[in-house]
Amino acid sequence: MAQVESVRGEAELEERQARLALDLVEPGTDDGLQAERVSRELPQGITSKMLYSDVARIAWPSLVELTLTQLTSMVDLMMVGALGPWAITAVGLSVQPRFLSMILFQAMNVGATAMVARYRGAGQPERANEVLRQALFLSLILALVCGAAGYVYSEKLIAFMGAEPETLAGGTVYLRIQMLTLPIFALTSTITAALRGVGSTRIAMFYNVLANVVNVVFNYLLIYGHFGFPRLEVAGASLATSVGQVAAFIMAAVVILRGDHYLHFSFKGGFRPHWQHLRNIFNIGVPSMLEQLAMRAGVIVYVRTVASLGTNAYATHQIGMNIQALSFMTGQAFAVSATSLVGQSLGKKRPDMAQSYSNHTRRLGLIISVILGIAFFFFGEQIVGLYSREPEIIAQGASILKLVALTQPAQSSQFILAGALRGAGDTRATAVITFLTVMLVRPSFAMLAVNVLGLGLAGAWYALVADQLLRSGLVLLRYRSGRWKNVRIK
Repeated sequence: MAQVESVRGEAELEERQARLALDLVEPGTDDGLQAERVSRELPQGITSKMLYSDVARIAWPSLVELTLTQLTSMVDLMMVGALGPWAITAVGLSVQPRFLSMILFQAMNVGATAMVARYRGAGQPERANEVLRQALFLSLILALVCGAAGYVYSEKLIAFMGAEPETLAGGTVYLRIQMLTLPIFALTSTITAALRGVGSTRIAMFYNVLANVVNVVFNYLLIYGHFGFPRLEVAGASLATSVGQVAAFIMAAVVILRGDHYLHFSFKGGFRPHWQHLRNIFNIGVPSMLEQLAMRAGVIVYVRTVASLGTNAYATHQIGMNIQALSFMTGQAFAVSATSLVGQSLGKKRPDMAQSYSNHTRRLGLIISVILGIAFFFFGEQIVGLYSREPEIIAQGASILKLVALTQPAQSSQFILAGALRGAGDTRATAVITFLTVMLVRPSFAMLAVNVLGLGLAGAWYALVADQLLRSGLVLLRYRSGRWKNVRIK
Protein backbone atom coordinates (compact mmCIF):
# COMPACT_ATOMS: atom_id res chain seq x y z
CA MET A 1 0.00 0.00 0.00
CA ALA A 2 2.82 2.42 0.87
CA GLN A 3 4.42 1.80 -2.51
CA VAL A 4 1.16 2.38 -4.42
CA GLU A 5 0.60 5.68 -2.61
CA SER A 6 4.18 6.72 -3.29
CA VAL A 7 3.90 6.06 -7.03
CA ARG A 8 0.61 7.95 -7.14
CA GLY A 9 2.18 10.91 -5.31
CA GLU A 10 5.12 10.97 -7.72
CA ALA A 11 2.76 10.96 -10.70
CA GLU A 12 0.74 13.85 -9.27
CA LEU A 13 3.90 15.85 -8.64
CA GLU A 14 5.22 15.24 -12.15
CA GLU A 15 1.86 16.13 -13.71
CA ARG A 16 1.66 19.35 -11.70
CA GLN A 17 5.19 20.39 -12.63
CA ALA A 18 4.55 19.65 -16.30
CA ARG A 19 1.31 21.63 -16.28
CA LEU A 20 2.82 24.59 -14.47
CA ALA A 21 5.82 24.58 -16.78
CA LEU A 22 3.59 25.79 -19.59
CA ASP A 23 3.05 29.06 -17.76
CA LEU A 24 6.48 29.63 -16.26
CA VAL A 25 9.24 31.86 -17.54
CA GLU A 26 11.66 29.88 -19.65
CA PRO A 27 15.26 29.90 -18.40
CA GLY A 28 17.65 31.98 -20.46
CA THR A 29 15.07 34.61 -21.43
CA ASP A 30 16.39 38.10 -22.13
CA ASP A 31 13.49 39.76 -20.40
CA GLY A 32 15.27 41.30 -17.41
CA LEU A 33 12.11 42.58 -15.74
CA GLN A 34 10.47 39.17 -15.95
CA ALA A 35 13.57 37.46 -14.55
CA GLU A 36 13.61 39.89 -11.63
CA ARG A 37 9.95 39.15 -10.91
CA VAL A 38 10.58 35.41 -10.84
CA SER A 39 13.50 35.81 -8.44
CA ARG A 40 11.37 37.68 -5.92
CA GLU A 41 7.84 36.30 -6.35
CA LEU A 42 6.06 33.05 -7.07
CA PRO A 43 6.32 31.91 -10.68
CA GLN A 44 3.20 32.62 -12.71
CA GLY A 45 0.46 30.06 -12.22
CA ILE A 46 1.84 28.71 -8.91
CA THR A 47 0.32 29.21 -5.48
CA SER A 48 2.00 28.70 -2.13
CA LYS A 49 -0.51 25.96 -1.38
CA MET A 50 0.73 23.96 -4.38
CA LEU A 51 4.35 24.31 -3.33
CA TYR A 52 3.70 23.46 0.31
CA SER A 53 1.74 20.40 -0.81
CA ASP A 54 4.65 19.12 -2.91
CA VAL A 55 7.16 19.82 -0.14
CA ALA A 56 5.04 18.08 2.47
CA ARG A 57 4.42 15.05 0.23
CA ILE A 58 8.13 14.30 0.17
CA ALA A 59 9.10 15.67 3.59
CA TRP A 60 6.58 14.06 5.90
CA PRO A 61 7.62 10.43 5.30
CA SER A 62 11.27 11.43 5.77
CA LEU A 63 10.31 13.39 8.89
CA VAL A 64 8.53 10.36 10.35
CA GLU A 65 11.36 8.01 9.34
CA LEU A 66 14.25 10.15 10.61
CA THR A 67 12.45 11.22 13.79
CA LEU A 68 11.58 7.63 14.70
CA THR A 69 15.15 6.62 13.87
CA GLN A 70 16.48 9.23 16.27
CA LEU A 71 13.88 8.31 18.90
CA THR A 72 15.17 4.75 18.60
CA SER A 73 18.71 6.04 19.14
CA MET A 74 17.47 7.93 22.19
CA VAL A 75 15.78 4.80 23.55
CA ASP A 76 19.04 2.91 22.92
CA LEU A 77 20.96 5.41 25.02
CA MET A 78 18.29 5.44 27.74
CA MET A 79 18.46 1.63 27.98
CA VAL A 80 22.24 1.69 28.03
CA GLY A 81 22.15 4.56 30.53
CA ALA A 82 20.59 2.27 33.11
CA LEU A 83 23.96 0.48 33.20
CA GLY A 84 25.65 3.69 34.39
CA PRO A 85 27.45 6.78 32.98
CA TRP A 86 30.36 4.56 31.85
CA ALA A 87 28.08 2.78 29.37
CA ILE A 88 26.77 6.04 27.88
CA THR A 89 30.34 7.24 27.46
CA ALA A 90 31.46 3.91 25.90
CA VAL A 91 28.72 4.06 23.27
CA GLY A 92 29.22 7.79 22.70
CA LEU A 93 32.95 7.43 22.04
CA SER A 94 32.24 4.87 19.30
CA VAL A 95 29.96 7.26 17.40
CA GLN A 96 32.64 9.41 15.74
CA PRO A 97 34.85 6.50 14.54
CA ARG A 98 31.73 4.86 13.12
CA PHE A 99 30.70 8.06 11.33
CA LEU A 100 34.27 8.38 10.04
CA SER A 101 34.04 4.91 8.48
CA MET A 102 30.80 5.89 6.72
CA ILE A 103 32.10 9.05 5.08
CA LEU A 104 33.22 7.60 1.74
CA PHE A 105 30.04 5.80 0.70
CA GLN A 106 27.70 8.39 2.19
CA ALA A 107 29.47 11.13 0.25
CA MET A 108 28.98 9.13 -2.94
CA ASN A 109 25.30 8.81 -2.01
CA VAL A 110 25.03 12.62 -2.20
CA GLY A 111 26.14 12.40 -5.82
CA ALA A 112 23.74 9.54 -6.51
CA THR A 113 20.77 11.44 -5.04
CA ALA A 114 21.50 14.58 -7.09
CA MET A 115 21.95 12.60 -10.32
CA VAL A 116 18.89 10.41 -9.86
CA ALA A 117 16.80 13.53 -9.15
CA ARG A 118 18.13 15.25 -12.29
CA TYR A 119 17.42 12.23 -14.51
CA ARG A 120 13.97 11.82 -12.98
CA GLY A 121 13.22 15.45 -13.75
CA ALA A 122 14.58 15.07 -17.28
CA GLY A 123 12.42 11.97 -17.88
CA GLN A 124 15.34 9.53 -18.28
CA PRO A 125 14.57 6.46 -16.12
CA GLU A 126 17.21 4.32 -17.84
CA ARG A 127 19.97 6.67 -16.73
CA ALA A 128 18.52 6.92 -13.23
CA ASN A 129 18.67 3.14 -12.88
CA GLU A 130 22.20 3.03 -14.29
CA VAL A 131 23.22 5.47 -11.56
CA LEU A 132 21.59 3.25 -8.93
CA ARG A 133 23.57 0.22 -10.15
CA GLN A 134 26.88 2.09 -10.18
CA ALA A 135 26.23 3.65 -6.77
CA LEU A 136 25.44 0.28 -5.17
CA PHE A 137 28.59 -1.32 -6.51
CA LEU A 138 30.71 1.64 -5.41
CA SER A 139 29.18 1.71 -1.91
CA LEU A 140 29.79 -2.00 -1.40
CA ILE A 141 33.48 -1.75 -2.30
CA LEU A 142 34.05 1.32 -0.13
CA ALA A 143 32.16 -0.15 2.85
CA LEU A 144 34.09 -3.44 2.72
CA VAL A 145 37.40 -1.57 2.87
CA CYS A 146 36.27 0.83 5.61
CA GLY A 147 34.58 -1.91 7.63
CA ALA A 148 37.69 -4.10 7.62
CA ALA A 149 39.93 -1.20 8.65
CA GLY A 150 37.50 -0.10 11.34
CA TYR A 151 37.27 -3.60 12.82
CA VAL A 152 41.05 -4.07 12.98
CA TYR A 153 41.71 -0.67 14.57
CA SER A 154 38.60 -0.42 16.79
CA GLU A 155 40.46 -0.44 20.10
CA LYS A 156 43.00 2.14 18.95
CA LEU A 157 40.21 4.37 17.63
CA ILE A 158 38.29 4.27 20.92
CA ALA A 159 41.50 4.93 22.86
CA PHE A 160 42.28 7.87 20.57
CA MET A 161 38.88 9.36 21.34
CA GLY A 162 39.99 9.71 24.97
CA ALA A 163 38.43 6.60 26.53
CA GLU A 164 39.28 5.84 30.15
CA PRO A 165 40.01 2.23 31.19
CA GLU A 166 36.40 1.61 32.31
CA THR A 167 34.99 2.67 28.92
CA LEU A 168 37.64 1.32 26.54
CA ALA A 169 36.49 -2.31 26.48
CA GLY A 170 32.79 -1.48 26.06
CA GLY A 171 33.42 1.07 23.33
CA THR A 172 35.70 -1.33 21.44
CA VAL A 173 33.24 -4.22 21.35
CA TYR A 174 30.41 -1.87 20.34
CA LEU A 175 32.42 -0.49 17.42
CA ARG A 176 33.66 -3.89 16.23
CA ILE A 177 30.13 -5.24 15.91
CA GLN A 178 29.09 -2.16 13.94
CA MET A 179 32.01 -2.60 11.54
CA LEU A 180 30.91 -6.17 10.73
CA THR A 181 27.56 -4.97 9.35
CA LEU A 182 28.86 -1.75 7.75
CA PRO A 183 28.50 -3.12 4.15
CA ILE A 184 24.85 -4.00 4.82
CA PHE A 185 24.21 -0.51 6.15
CA ALA A 186 26.01 1.03 3.17
CA LEU A 187 23.83 -0.75 0.60
CA THR A 188 20.66 0.22 2.45
CA SER A 189 21.70 3.87 2.68
CA THR A 190 22.46 3.94 -1.07
CA ILE A 191 19.04 2.53 -1.93
CA THR A 192 17.44 5.07 0.40
CA ALA A 193 19.42 7.94 -1.16
CA ALA A 194 18.30 6.92 -4.66
CA LEU A 195 14.66 6.58 -3.60
CA ARG A 196 14.78 10.05 -2.07
CA GLY A 197 16.18 11.39 -5.31
CA VAL A 198 12.98 10.41 -7.14
CA GLY A 199 10.80 11.53 -4.22
CA SER A 200 9.90 8.00 -3.02
CA THR A 201 10.28 8.80 0.67
CA ARG A 202 7.30 6.74 1.89
CA ILE A 203 8.93 3.46 0.95
CA ALA A 204 12.15 4.35 2.78
CA MET A 205 10.06 5.43 5.76
CA PHE A 206 8.27 2.09 5.83
CA TYR A 207 11.30 -0.18 5.94
CA ASN A 208 13.36 2.06 8.22
CA VAL A 209 10.54 2.34 10.76
CA LEU A 210 10.17 -1.45 10.84
CA ALA A 211 13.93 -1.78 11.28
CA ASN A 212 13.77 0.59 14.26
CA VAL A 213 11.07 -1.56 15.87
CA VAL A 214 13.31 -4.61 15.43
CA ASN A 215 16.18 -2.66 17.00
CA VAL A 216 14.22 -1.70 20.12
CA VAL A 217 12.89 -5.24 20.62
CA PHE A 218 16.37 -6.74 20.47
CA ASN A 219 17.68 -3.99 22.75
CA TYR A 220 15.27 -5.20 25.39
CA LEU A 221 16.25 -8.81 24.84
CA LEU A 222 20.02 -8.45 24.59
CA ILE A 223 21.08 -5.56 26.85
CA TYR A 224 19.54 -7.03 30.00
CA GLY A 225 19.03 -10.67 28.98
CA HIS A 226 15.24 -11.05 28.97
CA PHE A 227 13.27 -14.15 27.89
CA GLY A 228 16.28 -16.46 28.03
CA PHE A 229 18.56 -14.26 25.90
CA PRO A 230 22.08 -13.61 27.23
CA ARG A 231 22.78 -10.36 29.12
CA LEU A 232 25.29 -8.64 26.79
CA GLU A 233 24.97 -5.03 28.01
CA VAL A 234 26.81 -2.65 25.61
CA ALA A 235 27.54 -5.46 23.13
CA GLY A 236 23.82 -6.30 23.14
CA ALA A 237 22.93 -2.73 22.17
CA SER A 238 25.32 -2.93 19.21
CA LEU A 239 23.99 -6.33 18.13
CA ALA A 240 20.42 -5.03 18.30
CA THR A 241 21.35 -2.12 16.03
CA SER A 242 23.00 -4.54 13.57
CA VAL A 243 19.95 -6.81 13.49
CA GLY A 244 17.79 -3.78 12.68
CA GLN A 245 20.17 -2.81 9.86
CA VAL A 246 19.94 -6.29 8.33
CA ALA A 247 16.13 -6.13 8.49
CA ALA A 248 16.14 -2.75 6.73
CA PHE A 249 18.44 -4.04 3.98
CA ILE A 250 16.22 -7.05 3.25
CA MET A 251 13.15 -4.84 2.87
CA ALA A 252 15.00 -2.21 0.79
CA ALA A 253 16.41 -4.91 -1.51
CA VAL A 254 12.93 -6.32 -2.10
CA VAL A 255 11.74 -2.88 -3.26
CA ILE A 256 14.31 -2.51 -6.03
CA LEU A 257 14.39 -6.19 -7.04
CA ARG A 258 10.64 -6.54 -7.66
CA GLY A 259 10.88 -4.45 -10.82
CA ASP A 260 7.59 -2.57 -10.37
CA HIS A 261 9.11 0.67 -9.10
CA TYR A 262 10.65 3.61 -10.98
CA LEU A 263 14.00 2.48 -9.61
CA HIS A 264 14.73 -1.21 -10.09
CA PHE A 265 17.77 -3.45 -10.02
CA SER A 266 18.53 -6.57 -12.06
CA PHE A 267 21.61 -8.78 -11.86
CA LYS A 268 21.35 -9.29 -15.62
CA GLY A 269 22.70 -5.80 -16.22
CA GLY A 270 26.17 -6.80 -15.03
CA PHE A 271 28.57 -4.69 -13.00
CA ARG A 272 30.79 -3.08 -15.60
CA PRO A 273 31.79 0.46 -14.62
CA HIS A 274 29.94 3.24 -16.42
CA TRP A 275 32.64 5.90 -16.37
CA GLN A 276 30.43 8.90 -17.12
CA HIS A 277 28.08 8.09 -14.25
CA LEU A 278 30.98 7.36 -11.92
CA ARG A 279 32.62 10.62 -12.94
CA ASN A 280 29.44 12.54 -12.14
CA ILE A 281 29.06 10.74 -8.80
CA PHE A 282 32.64 11.60 -7.91
CA ASN A 283 32.36 15.21 -9.10
CA ILE A 284 29.45 15.77 -6.72
CA GLY A 285 30.48 13.28 -4.04
CA VAL A 286 34.16 14.14 -3.57
CA PRO A 287 33.48 17.71 -2.30
CA SER A 288 30.86 16.20 0.00
CA MET A 289 33.45 13.65 1.17
CA LEU A 290 35.94 16.43 1.90
CA GLU A 291 33.18 18.26 3.74
CA GLN A 292 32.44 15.20 5.86
CA LEU A 293 36.13 14.54 6.50
CA ALA A 294 36.59 18.11 7.67
CA MET A 295 33.50 17.79 9.82
CA ARG A 296 34.61 14.50 11.40
CA ALA A 297 38.15 15.75 12.00
CA GLY A 298 36.81 18.87 13.68
CA VAL A 299 34.26 16.93 15.71
CA ILE A 300 36.88 14.39 16.83
CA VAL A 301 39.12 17.17 18.16
CA TYR A 302 36.03 18.68 19.78
CA VAL A 303 34.98 15.35 21.35
CA ARG A 304 38.48 14.69 22.68
CA THR A 305 38.38 18.10 24.33
CA VAL A 306 35.07 17.27 26.00
CA ALA A 307 36.24 13.75 26.97
CA SER A 308 39.14 15.32 28.87
CA LEU A 309 36.57 16.69 31.36
CA GLY A 310 35.84 13.18 32.67
CA THR A 311 33.24 10.40 32.36
CA ASN A 312 30.29 12.24 33.92
CA ALA A 313 30.88 15.39 31.87
CA TYR A 314 31.13 13.40 28.67
CA ALA A 315 28.01 11.39 29.55
CA THR A 316 26.14 14.70 29.97
CA HIS A 317 27.54 15.93 26.67
CA GLN A 318 26.49 12.74 24.89
CA ILE A 319 22.95 13.06 26.25
CA GLY A 320 22.80 16.65 25.00
CA MET A 321 24.06 15.65 21.57
CA ASN A 322 21.59 12.76 21.43
CA ILE A 323 18.66 15.07 22.19
CA GLN A 324 19.91 17.77 19.82
CA ALA A 325 20.09 15.14 17.07
CA LEU A 326 16.29 14.92 17.25
CA SER A 327 16.17 18.47 15.91
CA PHE A 328 18.71 17.48 13.24
CA MET A 329 16.20 14.95 11.96
CA THR A 330 13.64 17.69 11.38
CA GLY A 331 16.09 19.75 9.35
CA GLN A 332 17.32 16.70 7.45
CA ALA A 333 13.78 15.60 6.58
CA PHE A 334 13.00 18.93 4.95
CA ALA A 335 16.47 18.92 3.40
CA VAL A 336 15.49 15.65 1.66
CA SER A 337 12.49 17.45 0.18
CA ALA A 338 14.65 20.41 -0.90
CA THR A 339 17.26 18.12 -2.47
CA SER A 340 14.71 16.10 -4.43
CA LEU A 341 12.57 19.02 -5.63
CA VAL A 342 15.51 21.27 -6.49
CA GLY A 343 17.23 18.45 -8.39
CA GLN A 344 14.07 17.53 -10.32
CA SER A 345 13.27 21.16 -11.10
CA LEU A 346 16.75 21.82 -12.45
CA GLY A 347 16.48 18.60 -14.45
CA LYS A 348 13.42 20.16 -16.08
CA LYS A 349 15.50 23.34 -16.57
CA ARG A 350 13.28 25.21 -14.09
CA PRO A 351 15.55 27.20 -11.72
CA ASP A 352 12.58 29.41 -10.82
CA MET A 353 10.67 26.41 -9.49
CA ALA A 354 13.79 25.19 -7.68
CA GLN A 355 14.08 28.49 -5.83
CA SER A 356 10.39 28.60 -4.93
CA TYR A 357 10.48 25.05 -3.61
CA SER A 358 13.54 25.68 -1.44
CA ASN A 359 12.10 28.91 0.00
CA HIS A 360 8.82 27.25 0.95
CA THR A 361 10.61 24.23 2.40
CA ARG A 362 12.62 26.55 4.61
CA ARG A 363 9.47 28.21 5.95
CA LEU A 364 7.87 24.90 6.91
CA GLY A 365 11.07 23.79 8.64
CA LEU A 366 11.18 27.05 10.59
CA ILE A 367 7.76 26.41 12.14
CA ILE A 368 8.75 23.00 13.46
CA SER A 369 12.13 24.25 14.68
CA VAL A 370 10.43 26.90 16.83
CA ILE A 371 8.15 24.28 18.40
CA LEU A 372 11.15 22.06 19.22
CA GLY A 373 13.04 25.02 20.62
CA ILE A 374 10.21 25.81 23.03
CA ALA A 375 10.11 22.19 24.22
CA PHE A 376 13.88 22.07 24.79
CA PHE A 377 13.91 25.41 26.63
CA PHE A 378 11.08 24.76 29.08
CA PHE A 379 11.23 20.98 29.58
CA GLY A 380 14.98 20.33 29.57
CA GLU A 381 15.16 18.75 33.03
CA GLN A 382 12.35 16.32 32.30
CA ILE A 383 13.89 15.26 28.99
CA VAL A 384 17.41 14.75 30.40
CA GLY A 385 15.89 12.89 33.35
CA LEU A 386 14.83 10.13 30.96
CA TYR A 387 18.52 9.29 30.44
CA SER A 388 19.97 9.57 33.93
CA ARG A 389 18.99 10.07 37.55
CA GLU A 390 22.23 11.82 38.47
CA PRO A 391 21.25 15.33 39.73
CA GLU A 392 24.45 16.87 38.35
CA ILE A 393 23.85 15.43 34.88
CA ILE A 394 20.20 16.53 34.86
CA ALA A 395 20.98 20.12 35.90
CA GLN A 396 23.85 20.59 33.47
CA GLY A 397 21.98 18.82 30.66
CA ALA A 398 18.99 21.15 31.08
CA SER A 399 21.28 24.19 30.73
CA ILE A 400 22.72 22.73 27.54
CA LEU A 401 19.24 22.24 26.09
CA LYS A 402 18.51 25.94 26.56
CA LEU A 403 21.45 26.69 24.27
CA VAL A 404 20.18 24.07 21.81
CA ALA A 405 16.75 25.75 21.84
CA LEU A 406 18.16 29.12 20.84
CA THR A 407 19.92 27.70 17.76
CA GLN A 408 16.90 25.88 16.35
CA PRO A 409 15.71 28.39 13.68
CA ALA A 410 19.21 28.97 12.30
CA GLN A 411 20.04 25.26 12.38
CA SER A 412 16.86 24.34 10.49
CA SER A 413 17.57 26.92 7.79
CA GLN A 414 21.14 25.65 7.46
CA PHE A 415 20.10 22.02 6.90
CA ILE A 416 17.39 22.86 4.37
CA LEU A 417 19.36 25.33 2.27
CA ALA A 418 22.40 23.03 2.30
CA GLY A 419 20.07 20.28 1.03
CA ALA A 420 18.95 22.58 -1.78
CA LEU A 421 22.59 23.29 -2.70
CA ARG A 422 23.37 19.56 -2.76
CA GLY A 423 20.31 18.87 -4.89
CA ALA A 424 21.74 21.33 -7.40
CA GLY A 425 25.13 19.61 -7.22
CA ASP A 426 26.75 22.63 -5.54
CA THR A 427 28.68 20.54 -3.01
CA ARG A 428 31.97 22.42 -3.20
CA ALA A 429 30.50 25.45 -1.45
CA THR A 430 29.10 23.39 1.44
CA ALA A 431 32.49 21.64 1.78
CA VAL A 432 34.32 24.96 2.16
CA ILE A 433 31.76 26.23 4.68
CA THR A 434 32.01 23.06 6.77
CA PHE A 435 35.81 23.23 6.74
CA LEU A 436 35.78 26.80 8.02
CA THR A 437 33.22 26.25 10.77
CA VAL A 438 33.48 22.66 12.03
CA MET A 439 37.18 22.13 11.32
CA LEU A 440 38.44 25.52 12.50
CA VAL A 441 35.90 27.47 14.56
CA ARG A 442 34.31 24.79 16.74
CA PRO A 443 37.43 22.91 17.96
CA SER A 444 39.51 26.10 18.37
CA PHE A 445 36.78 27.84 20.34
CA ALA A 446 36.20 24.68 22.44
CA MET A 447 39.88 24.31 23.36
CA LEU A 448 40.04 28.00 24.26
CA ALA A 449 36.87 27.85 26.37
CA VAL A 450 37.72 24.56 28.13
CA ASN A 451 41.49 24.60 28.49
CA VAL A 452 42.25 28.33 28.76
CA LEU A 453 39.13 30.02 30.10
CA GLY A 454 38.13 27.07 32.29
CA LEU A 455 34.45 27.18 31.31
CA GLY A 456 34.10 23.39 31.38
CA LEU A 457 31.32 21.65 29.49
CA ALA A 458 29.38 24.90 29.05
CA GLY A 459 32.34 26.33 27.14
CA ALA A 460 32.32 23.39 24.74
CA TRP A 461 28.68 24.07 23.98
CA TYR A 462 29.29 27.79 23.48
CA ALA A 463 31.72 26.68 20.76
CA LEU A 464 29.10 24.45 19.17
CA VAL A 465 26.56 27.29 19.13
CA ALA A 466 29.10 29.62 17.50
CA ASP A 467 29.76 26.99 14.83
CA GLN A 468 26.05 26.52 14.11
CA LEU A 469 25.29 30.23 13.81
CA LEU A 470 28.28 30.98 11.59
CA ARG A 471 27.60 27.99 9.34
CA SER A 472 23.95 28.95 8.98
CA GLY A 473 24.90 32.48 7.92
CA LEU A 474 27.43 31.29 5.34
CA VAL A 475 25.03 28.74 3.83
CA LEU A 476 22.38 31.45 3.53
CA LEU A 477 24.82 33.76 1.75
CA ARG A 478 25.76 31.03 -0.73
CA TYR A 479 22.12 30.22 -1.42
CA ARG A 480 21.22 33.86 -2.00
CA SER A 481 24.08 34.24 -4.49
CA GLY A 482 22.11 32.04 -6.91
CA ARG A 483 25.25 30.36 -8.30
CA TRP A 484 23.83 26.91 -7.51
CA LYS A 485 21.34 27.37 -10.35
CA ASN A 486 24.13 27.16 -12.92
CA VAL A 487 25.70 23.83 -11.90
CA ARG A 488 25.65 21.39 -14.83
CA ILE A 489 25.45 17.58 -14.74
CA LYS A 490 26.13 15.72 -17.97
